[in-house]
Amino acid sequence: MSALWSVGAGLLLLLLWVRHRGLEAVLVHHRWVFVCFFLLPLSILFDIYYQLRAWAVWRLHSAPRQHAQRVRHIQEQVREWKKEGSKRYMCTGRPGWLTVSLRVGKYKKTHKNIMINLMDVLEVDSERQVVRVEPLVSMGQLTAYLNPMGWTIPVVPELDDLTVGGLIMGTGIESSSHIYGLFQHTCVAYELVLADGSLVRCSPTENSDLFYAVPWSCGTLGFLVAAEIKMIPAKKYVKIHYEPVRGLQKICEKFTEESKKKENSFVEGLLYSLDEAVIMTGVLTDEAEQSKINRIGNYYKPWFFKHVEKYLKADRTGVEYIPSRHYYHRHTRSIFWELQDIIPFGNNPVFRYLFGWMVPPKISLLKLTQGEAIRKLYEQHHVVQDMLVPMKNLEKSIQTFHVDLNVYPIWLCPFILPNNPGMVHPKGNETELYVDIGAYGEPKSKQFEARASMRQMEKFVRSVHGFQMLYADCYMTREEFWDMFDGSLYHKLREQMNCKDAFPEVYDKICKAARH
Repeated sequence: MSALWSVGAGLLLLLLWVRHRGLEAVLVHHRWVFVCFFLLPLSILFDIYYQLRAWAVWRLHSAPRQHAQRVRHIQEQVREWKKEGSKRYMCTGRPGWLTVSLRVGKYKKTHKNIMINLMDVLEVDSERQVVRVEPLVSMGQLTAYLNPMGWTIPVVPELDDLTVGGLIMGTGIESSSHIYGLFQHTCVAYELVLADGSLVRCSPTENSDLFYAVPWSCGTLGFLVAAEIKMIPAKKYVKIHYEPVRGLQKICEKFTEESKKKENSFVEGLLYSLDEAVIMTGVLTDEAEQSKINRIGNYYKPWFFKHVEKYLKADRTGVEYIPSRHYYHRHTRSIFWELQDIIPFGNNPVFRYLFGWMVPPKISLLKLTQGEAIRKLYEQHHVVQDMLVPMKNLEKSIQTFHVDLNVYPIWLCPFILPNNPGMVHPKGNETELYVDIGAYGEPKSKQFEARASMRQMEKFVRSVHGFQMLYADCYMTREEFWDMFDGSLYHKLREQMNCKDAFPEVYDKICKAARH
């Protein structure tokens, strides 16, 4: 009873303090208070709900039976929109705050919302080595479903809450992408409901133009209702080799060298300053030295990027065996390193042992509760950007990031980019090795100004024939956007499939200069 009185008194004092300081001041300057006391418990409830739902679907096998019925409901909504005179653009009815993107889109309020409740794994075909899923299946859900069966997917993008639909309509990448390419390159077929209400399947051999135009189109060609993704055999562990490297030229040379080795199942780099990095290579294995197993995903373990930094500070190499699922979601608990800005003491051992099991807060809930003051603060003093540039331009790109942003750590992830049709492909006629340079955090560059600095970055990326991930804030003009991306196939299909009255152009949907 005394414990309850203590908790009650503590909450009362907290509420009095919040009232004294003002809610907005607390949310802006002491956001950890709100996150720790409200968002973390709420995030746990969200997870419990989705886990119970997934279990119920698995037990009742309702997903395959109900999929066709749910797709017909989507078709009916589209046909109803046509009967109403096609007066407004269409978009999915999923609330904007539920997406992992930090961008706040206002189009949901003005467009016709089509409700799409498709979040189930439909079929695992071991013979074809393909899994068929609905678009709202998350990476955490999919790996938890496949791993016990002995399967995984070739590219498992970080963060549990990323969905298949978002990774196809946008893009996705992981440290295995130097072998398999982007997430879209591991997909073998898509099923879409088009602007006329028809259901279409597309693959490299069936409606191939649509298949190659869908990735990066951000839902402006049709509604994705299912996808087929390649599977590969899962193994118990990833054997990770950590190597600290100093000197920018040596970092780039070593990273490029390791990225070209197909014997490396995984390649990743964390850049802690302009000339200090740890380069990690990994191989899948079923055998492990027991003394070197590190279950890094356990709630009480140090955040992964902090763990990696120890090798840099000690100036030593190291080898560990990480359980595969822990490795695939190694950056999830700290949202890469974004959580240190929200909960500054989040990596403290005491916090990890007592409250680490509740981390991380749902990104969707962070968005929902951020308020206008925090949104503007983040927009002006915070960057979350992934720029995809040719590997041959890595050194020059890092120098540009340092001058314009000066944000560390920086994530380096190599990927192979095939010369397929669509919005994103190499400049030449051959497959080319690219690298994703991810900058997440508060820029330390004295001349940083959000719009001007990001436009400078976008100009540089265009000059080396690179690409900007479209989940982030984009400041390009329409002409600049279509200079970066190849819109020839996309615009051709928009015309052929009568999309112009049904969906906004991708530029109008995602770029700040066009958004309303």
